Amino acid sequence: MPAPLHNDLTDARVLITGGAGFIGAALRATLTRAGARPALLDDLSAYGPTTLTLLGTGPTDPALTIGDINDEQLVRRMVADADYVVHAAAHSSVHGCTTDPDKAFRSNLAGTDTVLRAVAAAPHVRRFVLLSTAQVYGHGAPHAPRSERAGYFTEDQRLDPLNIYANSKLWAEGHTRQILDLAGRDYTIVRPFSVYGPGQVPKQGAASWVVAQFTMYAALDQQLLLNNGGRQVRDFIHRDDVAEALRLCLTIPAAAGQTLNLGTGIQTSVRQVAEHVARHIPGARIVDAPRVAQDPLGACADTTRMRTVLDWQPAIRVADGIAGYVDWVRTTPNAIPDWMRAETSTSRIAAWSAPAPR
Repeated sequence: MPAPLHNDLTDARVLITGGAGFIGAALRATLTRAGARPALLDDLSAYGPTTLTLLGTGPTDPALTIGDINDEQLVRRMVADADYVVHAAAHSSVHGCTTDPDKAFRSNLAGTDTVLRAVAAAPHVRRFVLLSTAQVYGHGAPHAPRSERAGYFTEDQRLDPLNIYANSKLWAEGHTRQILDLAGRDYTIVRPFSVYGPGQVPKQGAASWVVAQFTMYAALDQQLLLNNGGRQVRDFIHRDDVAEALRLCLTIPAAAGQTLNLGTGIQTSVRQVAEHVARHIPGARIVDAPRVAQDPLGACADTTRMRTVLDWQPAIRVADGIAGYVDWVRTTPNAIPDWMRAETSTSRIAAWSAPAPR
């Protein structure tokens, strides 16, 4: 049986795989404020030195162990020192997984298996939390009756991942249940929707993370290209709200064995995001563009289960969160990566058509 949960995280040791990433950095800050002792495991492959510094970490970070989640001895040693494990490490770009499925397999499947087997062998770990993704829903259930397609994704509906990244996360969900149920370990699976906020820096070739992309392109006086006219919708949830939800998932007994959407329950179109950004950056130019292949049309989270289980709901409104992100970019201009400065609208559209896997 798993060790008993404690609502108080004071001095709790929390291992965060992918802890040097965007969500990992926000979770670390939240857990530290709660009195926990986060330990980070990351291979530092996702970002360069400038972005890592902005996220408050880097090779000299005493809380960080630089390593691969496929290193079984290292993972078992770090899990052995943990009271809780949050698995956020992944090859998380749809474009990156499509162009390099071998890396997607090693990170998202083989690496997840390594972490899960280590947790299964560690009865002292009180709970394991897996970060999945809302992309497992794909377009939802397009053939269901209209009454069942009201623009919400519910945790128990049919899943239809549209890309390698989403498919790898769906596999990770099933593997978590199978490995940890068999071992009698406690776990929670979360499906974050569109996470954004200060510290988010776009990855090259990825058409997602539109709050960050639109803000930075507007700051560079480049066009804001609306794939599919910006008609697709998302559920944008601030990184600080996600970190708080993850903190709660670690200790709330009712979260045991649950799969939870993490979202606001509010639809926001991509066009609305561009319009929010344009209000803060005069002269921003909004232009329609082709739809990206494998880009979900979107919906928002049904947050009923999340609100019931966690007795919580997000606090940051999209308009306020976007305003805060714009302010962050204004005061942190070095956050804009060099590759964005060199782009044109033509090169950006061309990059959306991912080449065949190698």
